[in-house]
Amino acid sequence: MNWIAIPLASLTVLSTLAGGFVALRLHRELTTLIALTGGIVIGVALFDVLPEAIDAVGNAARVTGLVGLGFLTFFLAERMLVLHHRDDAEQARAHEQVGVLGAAGLSMHSFIDGLGIGLAFGVSTTTGFLVFIAVVAHDFADGMNTVSFILSQSDDRRKAIRWLAADAIAPLIGAAVGASIQISEHALGYLLALYAGFFLFMGATDLLPEAHQHPSRLRVALTATGFIAIFLVATAARAAG
Repeated sequence: MNWIAIPLASLTVLSTLAGGFVALRLHRELTTLIALTGGIVIGVALFDVLPEAIDAVGNAARVTGLVGLGFLTFFLAERMLVLHHRDDAEQARAHEQVGVLGAAGLSMHSFIDGLGIGLAFGVSTTTGFLVFIAVVAHDFADGMNTVSFILSQSDDRRKAIRWLAADAIAPLIGAAVGASIQISEHALGYLLALYAGFFLFMGATDLLPEAHQHPSRLRVALTATGFIAIFLVATAARAAG
């Protein structure tokens, strides 16, 4: 049991809460931070989670197929739940509960984030820490989006804070579940491949487009910095291992 995942997941709680409270106060400056988190999330998917999945499964074609399946699964789930925060405002308001559905969906995503941390430590400590870094970055954005979903439909700040709290605690529960599951390395490789698809989906369709809708040199530099930093860390870790 990799119980180190649980105290680390506690930090994702703080990250989610921080993202939510930033959204409540500094809405106009959020996209600059999202530019960095997008580079980090994509980098972890490509340079750490995906190679670990290929090593565990031993079949690169099967793993990439699972990555595609994970990407498509999360895309369809988000579409069916009307979650995408870039939907046209008039279209979004046509769905009475879109704000609550969006917040609930992000809470489920956060649970999966925590589950991924717990499972990743079953592969190696390095993989666990890198997935943790990506989750912290992603959950900061999740906290921002949870508040945005609720406030886009109403000015009920109390409801936004309640859903933010639910979203924040979800990865802690997920990490506890992931740390307590006994799973073979081969099966874990399959799960990591699906998780890589999830990271790629969140980075490519949510974080990076949001950050670069109005691009600037700073945002481009931050995205590249996050991407390159994860590449260097993952490369050094694999060389040392």
